[in-house]
Amino acid sequence: MRPVSLVLFLTFTLLAFNAGHILPGAAEGESRAQKVWARAGSSAVLPCHLSSRKMAKSWKQLSDKISVLWKRRGGSAHQEPHMVLEVGYSGLMKTALPMRPRVSVQDSALRNGNFSLRIDPVRSEDAGLYEAQVAYNTEVQSCQVELGVITVTLSPPSPVVENEPLFLNCNSSHRASLVETRWFHNGRLVFASGTFCSLHGALSILRPAMSDAGSWCCQLRYSDNEIISATYNLQILGFDGPTNPVVYAAPGSAADLPCTLSYLPSAFGINVATAHWSRLGGGRLQDWGISQNSSNRSFPLRLPAVGPGDAGQYRCAVSVGSKTISRDVTLAVVTVTPSIQGPVSEGSRLLLICSLSHPRGHERFQWKHLDSAPTNSKLAAATSRNLEGHRFQTGPTLEIPQVSQKDMGTWECSVYGPEGRLGAVEYELQITGAQVSSPPTIFSGQVTFGLTLTLFLLLTVCVLALALQKRARSPAFPALEGMVAVTVPRKMELEENQKGKIQQTEC
Repeated sequence: MRPVSLVLFLTFTLLAFNAGHILPGAAEGESRAQKVWARAGSSAVLPCHLSSRKMAKSWKQLSDKISVLWKRRGGSAHQEPHMVLEVGYSGLMKTALPMRPRVSVQDSALRNGNFSLRIDPVRSEDAGLYEAQVAYNTEVQSCQVELGVITVTLSPPSPVVENEPLFLNCNSSHRASLVETRWFHNGRLVFASGTFCSLHGALSILRPAMSDAGSWCCQLRYSDNEIISATYNLQILGFDGPTNPVVYAAPGSAADLPCTLSYLPSAFGINVATAHWSRLGGGRLQDWGISQNSSNRSFPLRLPAVGPGDAGQYRCAVSVGSKTISRDVTLAVVTVTPSIQGPVSEGSRLLLICSLSHPRGHERFQWKHLDSAPTNSKLAAATSRNLEGHRFQTGPTLEIPQVSQKDMGTWECSVYGPEGRLGAVEYELQITGAQVSSPPTIFSGQVTFGLTLTLFLLLTVCVLALALQKRARSPAFPALEGMVAVTVPRKMELEENQKGKIQQTEC
């Protein structure tokens, strides 16, 4: 009994020793093979490495010659294995032709006891049982790993176009019977509806929208209670923004019609994309222009100066590879129509009507008086008080019962929607005979009275001055003025007779 007991003791000790040298998932028998699942198109690592205890004992010997041989048995352990990858003692690496260059091991990792096999990318035919044999010095290490592949396929192939039906199919290499398939979109369970339909692992989306893009996860449950899941990132080629965008612009202003793809063409492996703008008018198609861009996803159409005749629908058609998608953009022109054309006389009744060339029905209008052109701070305060009643008005029609100078200036009509302010247009109101700097009527009577009083005072002063000057020149004795007037002529006559006598004596 003792020899038998000794044999059993040695056997169990050897098994425990070998199990301690192989990490969980790596074993020497098929029953201990680790199961690794990978999605087709992604990468997978089949683990095989020495335990830390084995490495601590033989780390010096690992720097010497090492050989690694990976084999695959296919989908069953009973199939004949064939070589996948081999690394000889010299470091020369050999790989099977069907898997070249998708399989590899890291040379630096080999010296650290890591003999894991990396497959990138994984294909559905890579599923099967893999076995590694590692020889270093006189010892041999073996690992068994079963690779299961889950495949998610898209039909039609990428790129998927908005509003075109698509199918997502999910299956795996597991040999048990499929019991249930569930789909999750961005972490939320998707139920069957008029838009989504799931049958035998396939999900159909009848009219995919941009909101359907993102992470889709399929979860497969089999009869042996094995649950497998895989994630697929769905990209839908469409346009950013609302489905039927409307651009609002005033006459004379510039307008940019948007045309922006949801993804760059390079995301689908396409380097060139072309955009074609056209205008739909009168039932016929008018070419507008063609642009080409390989590194941008935005193709806007700019109209430098919008006129009333530019209102209407425009179409942007973008070709990405073999797919062409289009979107219609509406240009709505905001205009103001006055009930009186040209300058308006004071006291008139005026209506300003704000209208849209292409209304959608949910727009709201607001009128605002931007300026009343006062030039004096006191006048500005008075005018502001007068405008408090109608500075802001809602509705498409602005009514001014009696136009006055305070109404002169710029009136703005703004268009609002659920998303906020959409656009605006301005109207310049001119009044006949109005002067921006003229004072209000309340001060004109005081000015006239002041001028009249000043003129009257000046006239009175002038009359008094003339009267005083005349009085200062008149003599105190009027009779004396007559005597002087008579005496002066007689004196002159005597002088002339005396001069005549003197001339006769000289002769």
